[in-house]
Amino acid sequence: MKEIKCPNCGEMFQIDESNYQAIVNQVRDQQFSDDLKLREAQLVKEKESALTLVKKEMQNEIEKLKLQLEQKDNENEVNIQLLKNKTEMDYLKELNEKENKILELSNKLENKENESNLIIEKMVNAKDKEIVELTNQLENRESQFKIKENSLKEKYESQLKSKDDLIDYYKDLKAKLSTKLIGETLEQHCENEFNQIRATAFKNAYFEKDNDAKTGTKGDYIFRDYDDENNEIVSIMFEMKNEEDKTATKQKNEDFFAKLDRDRKAKNCEYAVLVSLLEKDNELYNTGIVDVSYRYEKMYVIRPQFFIPMITLLRNAALNSMKYKRELATIRNQNIDISNFENEMNEFKDKFSKNYELAARRFKTAIEEIDKTIIHLQKTKDALLSSENNLRLANNKAQDLSIKRLTRNNPTMQKMFDEQK
Repeated sequence: MKEIKCPNCGEMFQIDESNYQAIVNQVRDQQFSDDLKLREAQLVKEKESALTLVKKEMQNEIEKLKLQLEQKDNENEVNIQLLKNKTEMDYLKELNEKENKILELSNKLENKENESNLIIEKMVNAKDKEIVELTNQLENRESQFKIKENSLKEKYESQLKSKDDLIDYYKDLKAKLSTKLIGETLEQHCENEFNQIRATAFKNAYFEKDNDAKTGTKGDYIFRDYDDENNEIVSIMFEMKNEEDKTATKQKNEDFFAKLDRDRKAKNCEYAVLVSLLEKDNELYNTGIVDVSYRYEKMYVIRPQFFIPMITLLRNAALNSMKYKRELATIRNQNIDISNFENEMNEFKDKFSKNYELAARRFKTAIEEIDKTIIHLQKTKDALLSSENNLRLANNKAQDLSIKRLTRNNPTMQKMFDEQK
């Protein structure tokens, strides 16, 4: 396809090769014709200008000669008397000289005209030669364009023939098989297409029939691809649909969208793809990969020839997003670690707070007990100090105790001590 800009509105639009070639040929032929006419007009104009210039110069020379002759005639009239005195030979000689001068000027004028004609002829020959060269170039380009056009025509005819052969093959195939067998053949076709490139392009991929009907429904095939670390890259739920041409009620692709979406969600697949040969005359589904995500999320409808390109496209897109998924998972794990750390820290703070409160209560109780003990010891101390004072007084009294004091006012004891002495 080619892009062309409109000279009036400036809008860009696309045309195919054949229309583009026709416009190029039309513009080229018209431009060449315009250039040729313009150059011919320029040559004629240049020739006319040169002739006009030469004629103007000749006219000027003639006017000068006439003016000179008039001046000479005036001089002759003024000096007629002097000329009468000259001899006839002198007059004839002067007349001959003038005639010779006029003849010489006429010859010069004729030579200039011949030179101008020669220059014009050379210019015309050069222009003719240039026109011949341009014509040859135009013919060469036309031959090249024809060769290219024939090559493109053969190429497109070959592609059209291949497509026609493929259409005839499927028509013949559908005419021979029943509806169920056609569907199974389409599934087998897709499975064979995938198995041909599995070892090289999808060595870690899983592509098998969906046999799990626990949810009450199941799709046709499930595709899952993994990286070398066994991380899932992409997953696709496939549904294959076809019908025989003679079927009374023609099914539509959109009749299977809701079921395919339920199967995708039930089997936890990221994408849903309907591989369909239904509605073979619908141009919407014949142009290529059809995105129907406006109806159901991440759903596409394709023809069988786009089966492998569809898988490759979705897988490559998922590979490009794997880096961001890993970064997101890392950030998510970091957030989980931070959350766990915060939870553990809060749990530690709660336990520490409980232990602190318990220890504080016990510490307060111990301080109260200590205070009570201090009070009790203070009382004991005071009692001991009081006892010490009493003992001191008793000691003082004991120190002051003597036989004389004991026997004072006791004659009996005085007598007994005296006897002992």
